Amino acid sequence: GVRQLEKALSAIIRKTVMAKVQGTPYPKRLNKERVEELLGIPRYTKGHYEGNDFAGVVTGLAWTAVGGEILYIETSISQGKGEKLTLTGNLGNVMKESATIAYQWVKSHGGQYGLAADDFENAQMHIHVPEGAIPKDGPSAGITMATSIVSAFTGRKVKGRLAMTGEITLRGKVLPVGGIKEKILAAKRAGITDIILSSENKKDISDIDQKYISGLVFHYVDTIAEVIGLALLDEKASI
Repeated sequence: GVRQLEKALSAIIRKTVMAKVQGTPYPKRLNKERVEELLGIPRYTKGHYEGNDFAGVVTGLAWTAVGGEILYIETSISQGKGEKLTLTGNLGNVMKESATIAYQWVKSHGGQYGLAADDFENAQMHIHVPEGAIPKDGPSAGITMATSIVSAFTGRKVKGRLAMTGEITLRGKVLPVGGIKEKILAAKRAGITDIILSSENKKDISDIDQKYISGLVFHYVDTIAEVIGLALLDEKASI
């Protein structure tokens, strides 16, 4: 990353010097538009919030070796005989286990959301995490997957500009996760305004400089039922 930054700065300096030598007007200060003019269109795009029009699509937060990122959990339900859970998106074993636990919790507590046993027995569920070329793993997507599953089954909208991170147990307890600072920065870059975390992660937020968390509202939870109560609206998704 540092080497690529050095190359980009060198390219800007060379082109500025060339302009000066040729007598071409050039700005003494660089802004975003001038940098793009000198270096071309951005090669990489940061994650951005994509809205909440679709039922079953929930925004999660992930830690990576180069910082935090937002990721989307997508769940679709189709009619079919026998229970079947399909997972795609280049997921590691931990995320696959999180999906199974999330599904089992929703199945056990479906009555709270107006779901009957037949709804699960006659449904085939597909959970997908986009950008399948990128391997994904880690214990932080359990609550996101559970919320996505409930949203897909009920058709309820997810609250706008909301993201979450946390793991769950079979009894529905929300566990704390790591990489909070990086995830918070990713959320701010993406335009997220509300974040759901385990109550045990509250101490991590107190260690972050106020300027990084300004404008964010944190919701601390202990159970997945609390997560779904915060995340899902009574309104049905239009798509």
